Amino acid sequence: MGLIDDELQEVSKLCQHVITGSKLVSCVQTMVRVEIRRTAFKHIVACIQFPSDYPLSPLLIELKSKTLSDKLLDGLTNVCEQEAKKILGKPQILMVLKLIRNFIDENPLSCCYNEIAAIKKDLSEADELKLKQKTSSLSLKISQGKYYFKTKILVPDNYPEHSISLEDDETNFPPLFQRYFVGQSKEIARQCIQPSLKTKEKNHTLFRPSPSLQPVVSFLVASVKQIPQENCQLCNKKCLPHDPQLAETNENADSHVERIYCSHLFHLQCLITYMKTPPFHGGKKCPKCGQQIYHDKWRVSEKLAEERWAHQQARERELKEVAEFLE
Repeated sequence: MGLIDDELQEVSKLCQHVITGSKLVSCVQTMVRVEIRRTAFKHIVACIQFPSDYPLSPLLIELKSKTLSDKLLDGLTNVCEQEAKKILGKPQILMVLKLIRNFIDENPLSCCYNEIAAIKKDLSEADELKLKQKTSSLSLKISQGKYYFKTKILVPDNYPEHSISLEDDETNFPPLFQRYFVGQSKEIARQCIQPSLKTKEKNHTLFRPSPSLQPVVSFLVASVKQIPQENCQLCNKKCLPHDPQLAETNENADSHVERIYCSHLFHLQCLITYMKTPPFHGGKKCPKCGQQIYHDKWRVSEKLAEERWAHQQARERELKEVAEFLE
């Protein structure tokens, strides 16, 4: 038996025992094909061939995956080839397979390689993104002027079947916006892995989980960048002050900023004034986008709003008549 035959016999005997999660599909001189799986998404197929002067030349390696990035696979292939060159004259296959498996284990963020690349393009020089492979997490800080939102994003091992999550969030936005950032991020992530409640039961089998990292970060970037520049929809003045330390945190104060369901902003007193002012027919509409206004602090029907307005006008007329009589 030659060196290649000896190595094939060794690979056939040891592969599935020493390479966790591996499956030997083919082990012949024309090609060694091995599937290496950690999760359904972290799954690589290694196709290995022997050059004519093996082992004096490195193995010919092709890595395939239906889920991982082609660019990432190209980089990993290059690493494998470089490592194989270091042991010319010796068996190389098991070493290469171990290297692939170690890469999957030590780089849990490889499952969102393309998402991370897209996220980096959306960030400005004022923003920060740090990858932490050991904890399978990303540290993200988004800034707009003096305002910022900072969070740690955890990527689970079974991503994207399970969604990302946020922890250790920190911001100098008023509390209402911190709740909005975190709450909406959780909802976006949930929608990526769970079908809509409105979806009919017979269609649930058609739903497939999708990656949640980029949708969540895109929402956070857009929101943090936009909100400090938003004007009140009634008085048209900036909702938030230039200095975050001057932002109103008392949620009952007139200058407190309220966000209505269409995402546009009002000062609280401006919102109350607008909601109490006719016309009321068809519900109050957002001056910016024309969508009907919904807000937890305003649960008054169209009819009741009109009655209150009429009562207020009648009361003002009575007071004016009294004032004129006393003059």
